[in-house]
Amino acid sequence: QWIVSGMFGPTAGWLGDRYGVRWTMRLGAVLFIVGMVLTGMMRELWQFYLFFGVILSISMGIFQVPLTAAVTLWFRKHLGVGMGLLQGSQGIGPLIAVPLMLLIIYLFGGGIDGLRAAFWIPGILGGAVILGMVQFFYNEPAAIGVRPLGAPQSEPIKAVQTGKVAKVRTQVFLKQAQRTGAFWNLIGIHFWGCAGHAIILVYLVAMAEDEGVSAGLAAGAFVTLSVTSSITRFAVPVIADRMGSKPAMAGCFFLQVAPIFLLFIAHDPWQFYLFAVLFGIGFGGEMSAFPIINRQYYGSGPIGTTYGYQMMGAGVGMAAGALIGGQLRDITGNFDATMGLSLVLSLIGVFSIMMLPTTKKELLPNWEDQLPEASPSEPAHVHAGDD
Repeated sequence: QWIVSGMFGPTAGWLGDRYGVRWTMRLGAVLFIVGMVLTGMMRELWQFYLFFGVILSISMGIFQVPLTAAVTLWFRKHLGVGMGLLQGSQGIGPLIAVPLMLLIIYLFGGGIDGLRAAFWIPGILGGAVILGMVQFFYNEPAAIGVRPLGAPQSEPIKAVQTGKVAKVRTQVFLKQAQRTGAFWNLIGIHFWGCAGHAIILVYLVAMAEDEGVSAGLAAGAFVTLSVTSSITRFAVPVIADRMGSKPAMAGCFFLQVAPIFLLFIAHDPWQFYLFAVLFGIGFGGEMSAFPIINRQYYGSGPIGTTYGYQMMGAGVGMAAGALIGGQLRDITGNFDATMGLSLVLSLIGVFSIMMLPTTKKELLPNWEDQLPEASPSEPAHVHAGDD
């Protein structure tokens, strides 16, 4: 799932840049419904890989990339608050969904009937809610005749997410962005960070149980990590928007490194809970600053595809970290090498962040000069049902 959703990231971003977020989110909602219903009907292992691992993963890629990039279009000021609310909700969602699905399984008698209901009910109802809410979402401020929040009144209202203009802008911007070192470094940074924290997310409970911690307390440490990360998912974009994304990201990556040393000596539950809080701060903030740094580097450019490439690095990193970390545990018989790998991967991310240019100035301030004549924007046409 991580690999497919990650590899689909650039395509998902391109779809949002080219055709608008509203249309792309509709596609994601339909795929979500189809994937959840089919997963509930599966009978063979290959069907699980196809329905859950491919179809649902593509919908996940759509929900992760275009919507995140679209939020940046609506804010010239207070982008950190807007992005923090979105990123924070992504952390809270799983905390609500897991017990809800367990409740559905219980109410439908457990077994195969309960499992099917756990996919069908959230899949159909959740997809329907998304389709309904998308009707109230517009691709850009110009679609309803307004400017981004904080834009000067002298700035013309222009539509850039529709028609031929969107196609040309996406092509021209991406070519220029790929000539900057930050474009490629950010992909790598997301890979290193996600590979590092994937190891902890997948194996923290097992690490605690290996030290004699009960299953319930070990699971509680993971929940603590998740709750803490939800808080920093909101806070870090706000900090990054006001103080610069580079130091914010470096600090969060460091908090994916330093707490690992505690794991090497952890034996008691309180030590694992302390680790969960410290690591959760870094984990939640590490990924939530990426949309902010994209806007700080690339200004008004259509960053959906660019952010999609970074999410590709994230998805591949999540898969690689979990896989290699597990292999090391099997080979060595303990988690020491696995924890060391997590530390090294995140540390590489810290050094990679230090190589990024300052966020105090845009990298491509004049990129629109490369657009064909009369292509920078189109007059805004306000339609309540604008797609």
